[in-house]
Amino acid sequence: MRRRIVMSMLAGVVLSASTFLGAGPASAAPPADAAQLAATPARSADQAAATPRDAPSETPAATAADTPADAPAGPAADTPAEFGTDWHDPLTAAPPVARPATKSCAVTVAEAQFRDFTPYRGAYTPPSGCGYRWSKVVLRLDGKVKGRQFDRLGYLHIGGVEIFRTSTPEPSPDGIEWSVEKDVTRYSDTFRRGGDVEMLIGNVVDDTYTGVLDVKVTLTFYAQGGAVKSAATPDRVLTLQDGTLTTPRNSERVVAEVYATGSGGGCEEYWYLTVPDPAPYSCKADKGPYREVQIKVDGQLAGIAEPFPTVWTGGWSNPFLWYVIPGPRAFDIKPIEYDLTPYAGLLDDGRPHRIDVSVVGVPAGQTGWSTPVNVLVWQDAKRAHVSGALTEVRAGDLTNSSTYTPGSEERLDTVGGHRLTTAGYVDTSHGRVWTTVRRTLANTSAHHWTDGENTDALKATWTDDETVTVDGRGPVGVRRTHRTYTMDGTTTLAADDRLRTVLTLGDRAAVDETRGGRRTTWSRLDDTYAGDATYTANVPRDQRHAVGTTSERYRLYGSDGCYDRVLVTAQGVLTRDRSDC
Repeated sequence: MRRRIVMSMLAGVVLSASTFLGAGPASAAPPADAAQLAATPARSADQAAATPRDAPSETPAATAADTPADAPAGPAADTPAEFGTDWHDPLTAAPPVARPATKSCAVTVAEAQFRDFTPYRGAYTPPSGCGYRWSKVVLRLDGKVKGRQFDRLGYLHIGGVEIFRTSTPEPSPDGIEWSVEKDVTRYSDTFRRGGDVEMLIGNVVDDTYTGVLDVKVTLTFYAQGGAVKSAATPDRVLTLQDGTLTTPRNSERVVAEVYATGSGGGCEEYWYLTVPDPAPYSCKADKGPYREVQIKVDGQLAGIAEPFPTVWTGGWSNPFLWYVIPGPRAFDIKPIEYDLTPYAGLLDDGRPHRIDVSVVGVPAGQTGWSTPVNVLVWQDAKRAHVSGALTEVRAGDLTNSSTYTPGSEERLDTVGGHRLTTAGYVDTSHGRVWTTVRRTLANTSAHHWTDGENTDALKATWTDDETVTVDGRGPVGVRRTHRTYTMDGTTTLAADDRLRTVLTLGDRAAVDETRGGRRTTWSRLDDTYAGDATYTANVPRDQRHAVGTTSERYRLYGSDGCYDRVLVTAQGVLTRDRSDC
């Protein structure tokens, strides 16, 4: 199926933002839109034709357990019979950022129309009138676009620090508007100083691709006052210099964050579907689909993580799934966090240390991942130099096994995983503090497809378990985080060229913190998306006769309260928006 669609689109090859950034969404739009094949300059048209344009899954319909509550059984009586030329503005069920009732100051940091790959450059000046330390800082992006355009990947840097990574929705001919909010209080150290601003959402605008991305980004600073205190934030936010990191000599806690995104205009956008030889599939990788993002300090493994399987708003060859409700994290790409505190004693020697980020499973020499790094540092205010030592680095054997079973329905079963424990101590003004970090990764997937990939399916689960134990400053503190990502769906292309995609995505997390064996805080997140959309492929846009229902349920509850919101759409019309708790 993928080959039939992509071959019909070769006349419309364009350069996407993903190529410029090294990891943006080279997303799949229907053939009449001349899909964004996003080849790097070295890729030939034949290579581009082999790029997968959808990401299928194992079963044709989501199970009841995986489907959000109130998911649509079909269009309501007052919704159109099929998609028209306009639809509801994009929105997600995620909660808005909570704001304190204190004085606020807004600063516009970027305002631009993106037509090509020229970055917006400006200057940031800290706000006046809201103090030097804030209770909260909220980023807001407001965007609008109309006509014909693809999903594009974007970033925002202030003072060299990446504070935001995002992708864009695909527009209706009549135009859409959307917004994204993010709590960026953790970057307060950056915001206290003036600095250069750089923002890019790489785009192509010509006679065919008419959508100009018109965006404005603001930061709103909320002052402390009364019972509202300034937020506890890192003392320093650092970036790498020529791949090296030099921390203050009194650093007692160190956390790295990596905005890892896989794409680059090729198969790494669909890394979870790649297959090894001899399996006959259009996207190859040496050992199959297992990916793991690793960070090393001076060549020594310091952190491991599962990447989130982001689906951009043209993904799975079916943009009708995403016109109103994007997949989890598509508009607010969250960084992977690594607690490097066991390495603090080593890093505190005042010398630069090499920091490397790599992605396990990417074929040698192949681009496709972007991994910008920020480093958050907490300092000992009462000591100019904190000494310490790294005492343990114990990595288990990396498991990465893919089994190919040929037949009328080809099948690839993959099992992957890894374990890592690091430990160390720092001698601080409040005593010796030990930190131990244990992380366990696991991935299973079942990928099956038919000849020509007219049916293509994937069912996959990723788990990322982390336990951080801190001993030496009062009762022992333990933070346990269990992350689970799921993908389950199928894309089929029938003999009449009706393409149908049924898909469920899950983003779940359980967090528990204890102090001296007693639980102090806890939370549970369950963000589930479900979609079912069909259109006629290989025809002009006005002949697709597309129909589709989508839904999202976002639940977050725990010691800080609860939030529960459900969105449901049919043919681009929002049919339900319910909040409950």
